[in-house]
Amino acid sequence: MFYTTDSNRHGLAHDPFKAIVSPRPIGWIGSKGRDGSINLAPYSFFNAVADRPKLVMFSSAGRKHSQRNAAETGVFTCNFVSRDLAEKMNLSSAALPYGESEFGFAGLTPKQAELIDAPYVGEAFAVLECRVTEIIEPKTLSGTPSENVMVFGEVIGIRIDEAIVRDGRLDMSIARPVARMGYMDYSEGSDVFEMLRPQVEG
Repeated sequence: MFYTTDSNRHGLAHDPFKAIVSPRPIGWIGSKGRDGSINLAPYSFFNAVADRPKLVMFSSAGRKHSQRNAAETGVFTCNFVSRDLAEKMNLSSAALPYGESEFGFAGLTPKQAELIDAPYVGEAFAVLECRVTEIIEPKTLSGTPSENVMVFGEVIGIRIDEAIVRDGRLDMSIARPVARMGYMDYSEGSDVFEMLRPQVEG
């Protein structure tokens, strides 16, 4: 089958786009408003975009609470979503009024980051502390802004629970990272296999 996205006539019961672009890591973003309120929300449009320097990005349709807080304070945290926290992560996606903490709603422990004024999930196996580098609204082919807002941040601090470290590496069989698939589906990334890059003689 083939279809163009301007009409989006795929003939399926649900749009398959996000099912094709999967699995996607979940950006579980912790932030603090200028008014002192704390916020926690999961974003499936999230990823690392560079290693030197370490940059991450999260995006959503419109300026949601996380984008607002990141713009106001210039900082945010990314919290690792493990299988044992998946249900609480899902609870934190509830559309609570601004200023009401998703940490409390989901039964999670907010802790203060080391280098930035933002909260992180105390139960998370790993946390990235980030400073905002830019916030952009991606454009469409016509040159008009899309409805999305992308927040980029440079990772300036990393917290890791040593419970997931084995032989100098993060052990995914212990960490059991959760990723977003299409529709309302999720996957667990503990079934790991290794492949080495081919060595080509020049």
